[in-house]
Amino acid sequence: MPIKSKNLTLTFCGGTGSVTGANFLLESDQSKIVIDCGLEQGTTVANEFNHRTFSFNPAEIKVLLITHAHIDHIGKIPKLVKEGFKGVIYSTPETRELSVLMLEDALKLTTQEAVRAKIPALYNSDDVKKTFNIWKTIPYHTKTSITPDFEVYLKDAGHVLGSTMYEVLYNGKKIVFTGDLGNSPTPLLKDTEDITDADYLIMESVYGDRNHESKDDRRMKLEDVIEDTILKKGVLMIPSFSLEKTQVILYEINDLIEEGRVQSIPVYIDSPLAIKITEIYKRFPVDFNPKTRALIKKGDDIFNFPKLHFTETSEESKAILHTPNPKIIIAGSGMSNGGRIMHHEINYLPHPENTLLQVGYQAVNSIGRHISDGAHEIDIFGHHIKINARIEHIDGYSSHKDSDHLLEFVDKTSDTVKKIFVAMGEPKSSMFLVQKIRDNLALEAYAPKEGDKVILEC
Repeated sequence: MPIKSKNLTLTFCGGTGSVTGANFLLESDQSKIVIDCGLEQGTTVANEFNHRTFSFNPAEIKVLLITHAHIDHIGKIPKLVKEGFKGVIYSTPETRELSVLMLEDALKLTTQEAVRAKIPALYNSDDVKKTFNIWKTIPYHTKTSITPDFEVYLKDAGHVLGSTMYEVLYNGKKIVFTGDLGNSPTPLLKDTEDITDADYLIMESVYGDRNHESKDDRRMKLEDVIEDTILKKGVLMIPSFSLEKTQVILYEINDLIEEGRVQSIPVYIDSPLAIKITEIYKRFPVDFNPKTRALIKKGDDIFNFPKLHFTETSEESKAILHTPNPKIIIAGSGMSNGGRIMHHEINYLPHPENTLLQVGYQAVNSIGRHISDGAHEIDIFGHHIKINARIEHIDGYSSHKDSDHLLEFVDKTSDTVKKIFVAMGEPKSSMFLVQKIRDNLALEAYAPKEGDKVILEC
């Protein structure tokens, strides 16, 4: 009879060489668990990756752990269910509630994409329904046995509402999956909690090769862009992710108006998904930082102010075009690759009095990335749109830690960690962070490739 090994095998099934598509397989002799199951987004090979058969047998997976509700971490879960997964899905309660909205939206978008590309849909509404029938929740700071040999403990990642880091406990060892790490301190959420005793660390690296503006600088730049829009009687377009980024920008604009720093002008939240997500944020004030909770306790509605309009219907969205300037439009998608922002870009990018403000990561080959890289013309729905509007960027509103703060995060567990696997970033970003960890902390750090398998000695 063969002797059972106490070691674990970690396979990088996605989320390598790319910010998106997070998917990691952790195997013991008794159990197989998966951490995140996300869509690849923004790349030329995204469709191929998303439709590919999983590199493992979904029917053999006992547990799926979800770090947070962004679609690049949850978007392939119904496909996993469709292909035979019958285990248990775990997340925080907040993530489950947000994922209901996010996967409904993903179903619509992936189905539309399948029709355009004349290929089978990734999954259908029944697959989404089955997904939530097997989805359970674990609150923060709770140790939970998920298989006979694995336990997990959840810590706040501070990235979006409900985001968590998983401390996976096995045979006295701790393997930590960070998911995405928040750009703490943020206007809304609590700070990312410390990890101080990890044996192995699997971490993100979206901004592994660069740093954000300071919190004061980003706020001042937002104020300047709004004031310039008012002065020119133009339109300020903000392509924004529906989850977290929209809520943060709303909070900041609310603050600037209440403090008299900027004039009150019409602000349109032109995203049905963002509107619904904002309502969920209101139901979980316990996740907010002390300053924000104190404001709410005093009666401040942090997501509401004069001249704020929530435009849910397409008719309301189209009517924005006929409202007078100056005005601010916050709409999805955050990378200008879909959603209502594209219609606004068609109408407003050709005019120099307008501004497009990018406040988040722009994936390679996305329309947002082309604009960010200085394109003078872009193609939207077959229209050749000249870019005469002012293009501005504020990285400081990113929901991800920057390079120095990622290093600081690793340093807190430098006394115990044996190996660090740097994933969920573009190759140059991941490799830069790997070298930075090696040079500054003298730790073993690696940037794995898709399909790599490593043995974790336990």
